[in-house]
Amino acid sequence: KSIANFLFEVGMLAKTPRSGFHFLGTGEQSVAEHVNRTAFIGYTLAQMDGTVDTLKVLKMCLFHDLSETRISDLNHIHQKYVERKEHSAVQDISDSVPFGVDILNTLGEYEKRESKESILVKDSDILEWIISLKEEIDIGNTRAFDRIDYAISLLKTPIARKIAGTIMTTESSDWWSPED
Repeated sequence: KSIANFLFEVGMLAKTPRSGFHFLGTGEQSVAEHVNRTAFIGYTLAQMDGTVDTLKVLKMCLFHDLSETRISDLNHIHQKYVERKEHSAVQDISDSVPFGVDILNTLGEYEKRESKESILVKDSDILEWIISLKEEIDIGNTRAFDRIDYAISLLKTPIARKIAGTIMTTESSDWWSPED
C-alpha cells in the first residue's frame, strides 16, 4: 500500500503548476513537465561531461522537486511569506516507503551542491527554466527577458553556460522547422 500511495503521490506533480509563469503572463508548465525535461538535460550534461555517475544525475533530476507534491511550487514571492518546510515534506515522503533512505541520501547530496553530479543537476534545473523562458521570448513575451539573464548568471559549469549561449541564439522552433 505504501508503494501504491507513493506512486499516486508522485502523480500530483503532473497536477502541480510551476508558479513562475504567473509573473510572465503567458505559458504554463506542471512540475512533472519540468522534472521530465530536467532529467533529459541532466542526462545530456552527464554524457557531455563524461566523468560523472549518470544514474546518480538522473535520480537527482527525478527527485529534485519531489517535495512539491506536498508543498507546491512556491515562487520567490511566495517564499517571502510562507515557511516552506521542504525538508519535513521530503522526510515524510521518505518515511513512507521502504526505499526512503535512497531518496533522502540522493536529495541530501543534491542540496549540499558539493558533488559534480549535484552541480550538474542544479545546472540542469536552471537550464530547463532558461529553455522555458526562451520559448516564451520566441512567441513574443518580452517579460521573459527580465529573468533570463539572471538565470544564466546562476549556471556553474562551462558545459551548461555553453548550452545556454546556444539556446539564446537558437529559435525554439528550429528543431521542427522545414529546411530552406
